[in-house]
Amino acid sequence: MNSPRLLRRCLLAVLSVALLATGAAVPASAEPAAVQAVTFSDTFDGPAGAPVDSSKWQIETGDNVNNHERQFYTAGSNNAALDGQGHLVITARRENPANYQCWYGTCQYTSARLNTAGKFTAQYGHVEARMKIPRGQGMWPAFWMLGHDLGDVGWPASGEIDIMENVGFEPSTVHGTLHGPGYYGSGGIGAAYTLPNGQAFADAFHTFAVDWAPDSITWSVDGQVYQRRTPADLGGRTWVFNKPFFLILNLAVGGYWPGDPDGSTVFPQQLVVDHVSVTTSDTAEGVAIRGLAGKCVDVAGANSANGTPVQLYDCNGTAAQRWTVGADGTLRALGKCLDVTERGTADGSTVQLWDCTGGTNQRWVVTAARDIVNPAADKCLDVTGNNSANGTRLQIWTCAGTANQKWTVG
Repeated sequence: MNSPRLLRRCLLAVLSVALLATGAAVPASAEPAAVQAVTFSDTFDGPAGAPVDSSKWQIETGDNVNNHERQFYTAGSNNAALDGQGHLVITARRENPANYQCWYGTCQYTSARLNTAGKFTAQYGHVEARMKIPRGQGMWPAFWMLGHDLGDVGWPASGEIDIMENVGFEPSTVHGTLHGPGYYGSGGIGAAYTLPNGQAFADAFHTFAVDWAPDSITWSVDGQVYQRRTPADLGGRTWVFNKPFFLILNLAVGGYWPGDPDGSTVFPQQLVVDHVSVTTSDTAEGVAIRGLAGKCVDVAGANSANGTPVQLYDCNGTAAQRWTVGADGTLRALGKCLDVTERGTADGSTVQLWDCTGGTNQRWVVTAARDIVNPAADKCLDVTGNNSANGTRLQIWTCAGTANQKWTVG
């Protein structure tokens, strides 16, 4: 079911629209590449009760008549604070300590909503949060993004990418949705992911992510991909997702979609966030990976389609040769991942470009010895046949220390 809600727009706080553009375990004998691909990271370290880092987040205040939500979002650390154990805790309470007024009269609940507008925007890459969501009728936690031009073009023209939404009456299910001009509210384009065997998302931490490339967004939960969307899914309507977006975390109470809390709902409820990170795969960034005869790891034809061969080619500085080394162990170009075809582990298994899925066939370790190793296969990235000709396909092969398996990143 797609979210039937209306715009969850910024509340009484005024958003600045002059936004700043702003894995596999590494063996003890290996050192990861020095390339830093994480452009935004918050692990919420700090003393218990401390507010969030104001250099990364701003806190919105007020109510939200658009969705008929019931909470009043408060400032400071009243409803959003660190727990001293490396988590951000957003707490929804049944209270009104300051006689807050909501669209329906005197507010009944407080909560918090944070965003990175004016502090950080992303365009393409791997965007993830590891969280444990609340439970109960009327709870509505979300991790999502809005286009940086919201203040200029309004919503839904700005675009909205819902990475994770949950409504309390569906404890085992989360939703990922796109909203844009002509496809918003109940007409949003999305899908749901449900845990097996009746498990509830509130029982444990889970990682919610999108892998975002030009004309492509792929959703995953704990590394399991459950949907991919492209302009072809919009029925001729406008794709508005090839531009910067800012991040939002919030815990709403009530509203059209989740319904209001009832006698079964226990308060307080908490959205516990372990980390939020963005690993850039912007086609304007990245570094070359040079190997045999000084040539570069290259995406054939600069084609971002799934299954495009990855090859050796003269270094030319194009986007097809700019790679980012992710903190999650991935190597990314054109918004997608270096992938061992069909999860192969045998000598001679080719490599290709593919949507980032979190699979072990997309995990790599760059060692101090200049090997690029796929730990799942325990094999090295290799130039087929030790052939330095342009267009030679790359593969994995038993590590031998030979020149066709040596790479320089950056």
